[in-house]
Amino acid sequence: MKTEVRGSITSISLQNPSTALFNTSQGTSLTGALTGCLGSLDGACIEKLLLHCASALESNDVTLAQQVMWVLNNVASSVGDPNQRLTSWILRALISRASKVCPTPMNFNGSSSTSTIPSRLMSVTELAGYVDLIPWHRFGYCASNSAIFKAIQGCPKVHILDFSITHCMQWPTLIDALAKRPEGPPLLRVSVPNWRPQVPPLLNVSSEEVGLRLGNFSRFRDVPFEFNVIENSSSLELLVTSELNPSSLDLREDEVLVVNCQNWLRYLSDEPRGTPGHQDGSMRNTFLNTIRSLNPRIIVVVDEDSDLSAPSLTSRITTCFNYLWIPFDSLDTFLPKDSTQRMDYESDVGHKIENIIGFEGHKRIERLESGVTMSQRLRNIGFSSTIFCEETAREVKALLDEHASGWGMKREEDMLVLTWKGHNSVFATAWVPNPNGLLIED
Repeated sequence: MKTEVRGSITSISLQNPSTALFNTSQGTSLTGALTGCLGSLDGACIEKLLLHCASALESNDVTLAQQVMWVLNNVASSVGDPNQRLTSWILRALISRASKVCPTPMNFNGSSSTSTIPSRLMSVTELAGYVDLIPWHRFGYCASNSAIFKAIQGCPKVHILDFSITHCMQWPTLIDALAKRPEGPPLLRVSVPNWRPQVPPLLNVSSEEVGLRLGNFSRFRDVPFEFNVIENSSSLELLVTSELNPSSLDLREDEVLVVNCQNWLRYLSDEPRGTPGHQDGSMRNTFLNTIRSLNPRIIVVVDEDSDLSAPSLTSRITTCFNYLWIPFDSLDTFLPKDSTQRMDYESDVGHKIENIIGFEGHKRIERLESGVTMSQRLRNIGFSSTIFCEETAREVKALLDEHASGWGMKREEDMLVLTWKGHNSVFATAWVPNPNGLLIED
């Protein structure tokens, strides 16, 4: 728990104070969860209450869970300090989860327990502002583009397979850099899948429209450009098992292949497919094995540096509370509490929290693994890491200078890691197929 950063003090008043509130029919007492917390509630006490609520839900003690929620509701606020704002989203996710087993819907501050967070569609201009707000995405763009630029030096034709959730916002910067290449720009092809996880940010124009805009920008910069949407990838299963082959992708012998994975692999299940006794490898490993078989010049993998794949609800809440405080805290440094831009961004973080906490099984699609774990997976599959050069590190540091002073960068093994006040937030890695590596099934 990052209590040195998150030590705000909040007074508690129970809206429904009664003796029954502190005792359940199963004999479990809320008093233990509140020991040392009544009168003030810092980050450690909030976390303790959240875990108490999660334990109650896991043991189907809905009465106790509801009692803890009443206490948390007096702390949570969508327009309060970072602690309160994060707690409000976790509480909302817990209410959503509890409503699935509770016979009487619970409502706090007018929020329906069965509601879901509405998705909003952004314009391209709004999306540009979204990714510029904090370096959560730009860090990965910068590190990846620099590694890609270095890997394709001297190559006359380049094909990028782009697996990302931010609608090609990464590529104008690379196109601009390629336009200035001493040997001249290559013919650049970008292919994107038709399938995309339905997570923020969502755009109000199609992938084809995005491609047209990239094409216009490329012509302005005199970079030959082609854009392709993998049309048959209407589902993740179809994309991974059928569409990632040289024929469907129209791979050409005279071009080098680059694979870009930005906040993507977490949406590929790591659970074995099929039935017991007849199981195939996980979707995540199948995807990476397929990518390796395409023999790319480089694959870059960027994602949030946290492990949110645990089956235990209490474990996920602990990780969630000790990791997702970062965007709430960083936004608090430069945007007012009632800023619409801030609340919209936090709503997208809330979308993630709701899925991590409120759902199980195939409905829980947010399955992050840490950079260290992901790196080991890639090595097991047959990739070798490449070290980011000092020029890349300088470019990333220059980018971070445009943002709040709390942002930093460090090296961990062969990764570059974005940090907030010293705590890991996003990792960036670059890989090449190891000719001596073996593909694994699971």
